Amino acid sequence: MNTPGYSAAVVAKAEAGGVHGTELAALRRRLRQLGERQAGLLPGEDLEPLADLPHLDELPSPSPGQARDVLDRLVIVKLNGGLGTSMGLEGPKSVLEVKPGANFLDVLARQVLALRERHGARLPLVLMNSAITRDPSLKVLDHYGDLSAPGVPRDFLQGREPKIRASDFEPVRWPADPDLEWCPPGHGDIYPALAASGTLDALLGAGLCYAFVSNSDNLGALADVRIAAWLAAEQVPFALEAVRGTPADRKGGHLACYQGQLVLRETAQVPDGDDSFTDVERWRWYNTNNIWIDLRALKDLQAADPAAPDLPLIVNRKTVDPRDPDSTPVIQLESAMGAAIGSIPGARAVHVPRSRFAPVKTTNDLLVVRSDAYELTSDGEMRPSFDGQEPVVTLDEEYYKLLPDFEQRFPDGAPSLRRCHRFEVEGDVTFGADVVAVGDVLVTGPRQIPDGEVLGEGN
Repeated sequence: MNTPGYSAAVVAKAEAGGVHGTELAALRRRLRQLGERQAGLLPGEDLEPLADLPHLDELPSPSPGQARDVLDRLVIVKLNGGLGTSMGLEGPKSVLEVKPGANFLDVLARQVLALRERHGARLPLVLMNSAITRDPSLKVLDHYGDLSAPGVPRDFLQGREPKIRASDFEPVRWPADPDLEWCPPGHGDIYPALAASGTLDALLGAGLCYAFVSNSDNLGALADVRIAAWLAAEQVPFALEAVRGTPADRKGGHLACYQGQLVLRETAQVPDGDDSFTDVERWRWYNTNNIWIDLRALKDLQAADPAAPDLPLIVNRKTVDPRDPDSTPVIQLESAMGAAIGSIPGARAVHVPRSRFAPVKTTNDLLVVRSDAYELTSDGEMRPSFDGQEPVVTLDEEYYKLLPDFEQRFPDGAPSLRRCHRFEVEGDVTFGADVVAVGDVLVTGPRQIPDGEVLGEGN
């Protein structure tokens, strides 16, 4: 059948469900994009690789007065709608413990308070929550006093839109759990959500001109005053932090050039049979999802087009109940916030060190962060303490994918990984206290690793 570019029923359901303003305009745009040929796809043959990017260390360091001035006009926004369902969590991933006595939000609060004290700036913290993450997340931050600023909200809610039945592109119905009929429209939703919630106007009204946006599970994403000062000095409307690609990034979004314009290509935008996406030597620069926005430029864009910035469509194919593969197939229309680099005139990218990109998406990542490969300082910096490159962890999904199973097999904490390059576990293995991994380690189960065991280096 011909895919409709616009579905009145989807829009009508969205309006009835409270979707209005800029968020409704963005939904209409995605529905139009759905009707286009090869909707949301970016074939590798149409793209060119990027040359070198300016490096963070090449940016000038501002004077103390300049640093205080620019940070006093900066707001830190953390995407905090994630539930950690891939790890078997039901609540906010950001309340998961990453170091003894500290969860993601504890660490973020420490980072903000330390930067405030160092520079004497307001530097408010604002969360983009979902309805589920809002209350428990704000409760954690209550312990740190007022992390906001006068006239600035503590958080705003991400948007939602109807899931679309894959067979006929109409809104799906799921009477068994009507909440499953709705989905978030990807983190590109931050732009319409800022406007629709009134947060954009509140920030500008408080004299906040710039926003540093990153995921709450990326503890390496500290606000760097050099980027903030560069943004202000060169009047950059949008900047994206990128890292040099490694084999571990092959599933991540990469930057490329399309018809002379910077673009971001995500996995869901790759046509079937196009294996170019995994070529990290060709596509050298990978998205960290750390972005910088001139809020005045965003306001101007949305004054001309409420759905701005114009983001490429990402068509995500799932089932209406993600836990039931036999439930109704649906499509979710999404966008990526970093893709704004392709639609905002004057947008730039900057090369940052790998230490600024340490997201926790799986229990593999969690083990690395909980281990001694990272040290949590008093000011909230998650400082790498490993030798050489970050250890690569691969745990058997059958036994370690879900957090309860993972913690059952590491009852006394993570092994030492600071001298480990690769740590792979196959089968059911339980680890004792003070286990040390060195070099390349492969452990096969079933097995019980005793306390104090040294793995690797011929052991």
